[in-house]
Amino acid sequence: MVAIEQAAARPKRGADWRARRRIIRLKGFVLPVAALVAWSALSGTGVFSPQVVPSPAMVGHDLLKLCANGQLFGHIWITTCRVAAGFLAGAAAATVLGAATGYSRRARAYLDPTIQALKAVPSLAWVPLFILWFGIFEVSKILLIAVGVFFPVYLNLMAGVQAVDRKLVEVARVNDLGSFDLVWRILVPATLPSYFIGLRAGLALGWMFVIAAELMGASKGLGFLMTDGEMTGRPSVIIGALILFAIAGKVTDALLVALGRRILNWQDDLASLQRKEAE
Repeated sequence: MVAIEQAAARPKRGADWRARRRIIRLKGFVLPVAALVAWSALSGTGVFSPQVVPSPAMVGHDLLKLCANGQLFGHIWITTCRVAAGFLAGAAAATVLGAATGYSRRARAYLDPTIQALKAVPSLAWVPLFILWFGIFEVSKILLIAVGVFFPVYLNLMAGVQAVDRKLVEVARVNDLGSFDLVWRILVPATLPSYFIGLRAGLALGWMFVIAAELMGASKGLGFLMTDGEMTGRPSVIIGALILFAIAGKVTDALLVALGRRILNWQDDLASLQRKEAE
């Protein structure tokens, strides 16, 4: 009898869990929808001048026009490819150097002071140098994005390796684990949470740096679309490009979060407890 009641209760709990998940997801749209309504109301009452802050309808109209003639998807695609290439290059370099400086005190002594000094260089300061070295083509753009991605990934990974619990390392040494097993069984799992935080921060900076990169003589991309909107006096195109940047950044960040959640599903932390309570 009890088993029958439990079996009957399972579908109900599953339906309740799915309903709660939908409600949680919908909460994230409350602020954007409220901002959109306020923006539309202020534009409709004349508080915002159409020449300065166009209405949402004007922005949507211009974006649909670009979409209809096939230009919009080309701009989105080339910008996404640039961010992806820069992200992979910057994250790869940061992973190697961050792991080396975090694990080896000697490597940290040689490399970290220089990397910390370069971190303080403003992003736009690299632009003339990259143009001089690599021209205005794709290599310079991808390298500029990679620079933005590199530093948060490097810092979080190095700090994550150094923050590994000393007792875990001592237990590994007592059990005669070699260097490879120590890294693979102890350091990698313990460092992954910090590493994914760095990847998320690096990805966000990649989307920020791509704007500066596309000011370097680009003829396509969302950054070029913003420049074109400025040159032709179309603020609706500029705002539309900003909205597309925000959407693209959020989508890619959500994909990275989903990947991290799948890889780190063994974690027993507050976030996992909250997810279990929500379920």
